[in-house]
Order: sequence, then C-alpha cells, then structure tokens
Amino acid sequence: MSDVAAIHNLVQKRIELKNEIAKKIVGQEEVIDQLLLCVFSGGHALLIGVPGLAKTLMVNTISEALGLHFKRIQFTPDLMPSDILGSEILDENRQFKFVKGPVFSNIILADEINRTPPKTQAALLEAMQERSVTIAGVNHKLDLPYFVLATQNPIEQEGTYPLPEAQLDRFMFAVKLAYPSFEEEVQVVKRTTSDENQKINPLFTAQEIIGFQHLIRRIPVADNVVEYAVTLVSKTRPDSSLSTDFVKNYLDWGAGPRASQNLILAAKAHAAFHGKFSPDIEDVIAVATSVLRHRIIKNYKADAEGITEEMIIAKLV
Repeated sequence: MSDVAAIHNLVQKRIELKNEIAKKIVGQEEVIDQLLLCVFSGGHALLIGVPGLAKTLMVNTISEALGLHFKRIQFTPDLMPSDILGSEILDENRQFKFVKGPVFSNIILADEINRTPPKTQAALLEAMQERSVTIAGVNHKLDLPYFVLATQNPIEQEGTYPLPEAQLDRFMFAVKLAYPSFEEEVQVVKRTTSDENQKINPLFTAQEIIGFQHLIRRIPVADNVVEYAVTLVSKTRPDSSLSTDFVKNYLDWGAGPRASQNLILAAKAHAAFHGKFSPDIEDVIAVATSVLRHRIIKNYKADAEGITEEMIIAKLV
C-alpha cells in the first residue's frame, strides 16, 4: 500500500475508532483526539483532571478499541520501583527468574503519578524513553506499541511529590480534562445506572499501529513549518533573543528541544488524521497548547496576576 493510500486508510480507521470509543465514552472529543494523536505519534500523555471524570474507563476503552493490552498502576506513597518493573525471585530450582511487573503492557495508566516518591516515579523514565527496563544488569525490551498515560489530580496537593521537569518533558502532551456539559452528564448518568454494557470491538492489531507510527514519521514537512515550530519554542525561553517582554515578565524557564520535536511529530499526526499529506503551520498551532503547557515554568508574578500557561501560549501563537 502506498503512503497516500495508507493516510486515506488512517482517516477512515480514525472515524471508526472514535465511533467505537463513543459506545462507552460520552463527549470528551478533544481529549480522545489528543490521546489518539499521542498513540499514533509514539508519545506519552499526562492527563490532568479531578477524580470521577472516567479517565480509567477512557483509557481502557481506547486500549480495547486499539486491540492493545492495558494495565493500571495505582501510584501510592509506599509503591516501590520493583512493584512497577518487576523483580527477580528464586524458583524451585534455586535459579533466579525475572517476574515481569505491570509496566510490561502496551498501554499503562499511571494513576495519580504524583502521589509516589521521585525514586518510584523515575522507574518509569527508562521505560518511557527507551521502551525497555534494566533489572539486575539485564535489559528487558517492552512490547510495542508502548504508551504511558499518567494522571494528576490538580486540586489535592497534600502528600504529593510534584513531577520533576526532566520527567514532565518525557510526556509529549499534557491534556486537561474538563467537566462534562449538562447534556453530556445526563447521558453519562443514564448509561452508567443501567444494566446495559456495550462491547468494544478491536479495530487494529499491534503491527498495524506500529505501521501507522512509521507512516507518520515518513510524512514530509516543509522547512518553514519546522522553523515556525522551533521559533515558537525559542520564544518561550526568557533568555532567548526571540523572546518578548511578556515572556520575560512571566516565565522563569521555557521549553527545551524535545518540545520542538514533539510539535512537529504531533503536527504530522494531526495532518494525517485530517487527510493531509504534509503538515502546515495550522497543524502546529492545533497541538501547541498540549505540547507546551507542561514545559513552561511561570514565575511568582504570573501566579499573582492570574496568568495561565494557556494564556502565555495563546499570546505566543
């Protein structure tokens, strides 16, 4: 199949995928779109939302529709790295045997990742970046495709350990989950208080998803689009020659080179989802907020004046 035909196929499969997910998930169109962009770009996502917004159900439904294995890890203060990665045990023959942890799956939901200490948070870093884990000096490859979705509760900060910037940077997207509209909440209540249970049909194989990930990487990008993305990221850095007084007033730190890479990858996926064979500046703008919001660090003045990350990014775009 040619790349042109493959993109047409991806557009159709995405429509079918969203219809399948809609059997269980009411609304949240934008969030689902961004999670699918992450999956097909080969990235990871940080989902920020209050409890009870069906984050687990959403991820489980997406994994079922994609035909992938899903595991949820509930992050708690006493969680150890071995609880995530696995450990070596002595078997009946007095030989060490590696028992895989829950990180060995296609889609991982790291629930309330900021509730566990940095040592345990860091256990996910190698898995996210290298798609492998090292235990007792032995490297174990993870099954592909591999996608980590971490959740953070934005309102309960007691007993939490904020994610370090190095780990935040590993997430392609930070997606904010809003409350449903009145009509959507009515539909949610009707569905979840009945005995009806919709079956989700898997629409992909793991190999198909990997094929689409490679297809997205092969999409060509014009130089002016790459330069726009790099310029946008440079403008977030207060010490850059491209930054404005607005940025210098309200930001302590800007985004790094990984943000530029993620902007282009996500823009490629966004273009492919909409049947385009090359991304343009509008595709970069469409993904800019989710790619940048967790990579820029506001100063005290921004907090005091109620300036949000979204407002800063909108001003730059």
